[in-house]
Amino acid sequence: MKQSVQVTILGQQYSIRSSKTPEQIRQVAAFVDERIAEVLASGATANSVDAAVLAFLNVAGSYLDLQGEVVNSSEIFAELHRLDSKISLALKN
Repeated sequence: MKQSVQVTILGQQYSIRSSKTPEQIRQVAAFVDERIAEVLASGATANSVDAAVLAFLNVAGSYLDLQGEVVNSSEIFAELHRLDSKISLALKN
């Protein structure tokens, strides 16, 4: 069931409706607020919209990096499984 949670990002109040728990929603909002604040503090831009876009680009880049690591982990797991099967077969002989 979706519920509404009030969060603050860059001093602006937002009402978020989600099936996530209120704590999860607040964690996401805090994360977003911190990333945008970091961009603003870096001096890269003074415009909050530009800061939001830059923050999102940073987060998206991190997400894609992690997604690549998951793919690599899956490939490693498949290779380990293949080697385990070979070892098991060799030990039976």
